[in-house]
Amino acid sequence: MAGKPIEVAYYYRIKWGHHEEFIELFKKNHYPVLKAQIDTGRILEIRTYAPKFHGDGRSDWNFLSVLVFRDWEALATSTDKEIAKRLYPDQETFLREEQRRFQLVEAHWDVPLKEIAME
Repeated sequence: MAGKPIEVAYYYRIKWGHHEEFIELFKKNHYPVLKAQIDTGRILEIRTYAPKFHGDGRSDWNFLSVLVFRDWEALATSTDKEIAKRLYPDQETFLREEQRRFQLVEAHWDVPLKEIAME
């Protein structure tokens, strides 16, 4: 398992009526921190999703980000705080906005994915 990329799905259920605000804050503050980790090689890929249609089946989540980490070691080591301090010198504003982003979340869970080979 060492050395193989690891995909993790991060599911969010955002409070009704606050989806745009959440996505705006995610793009402004969290996405650049994740993107900077592509440059370091910790993260290989970032994908984000929302259901195409409202009320499409079971709606446990309404925002999803999938991160592909280099390997298990990369997943276990976080550099988010150091990167955020470098990218956002105004830490007071950054932390306030990140707190607001999580106030908009009703539920959140992380799911490391295990691929099942069919052949």
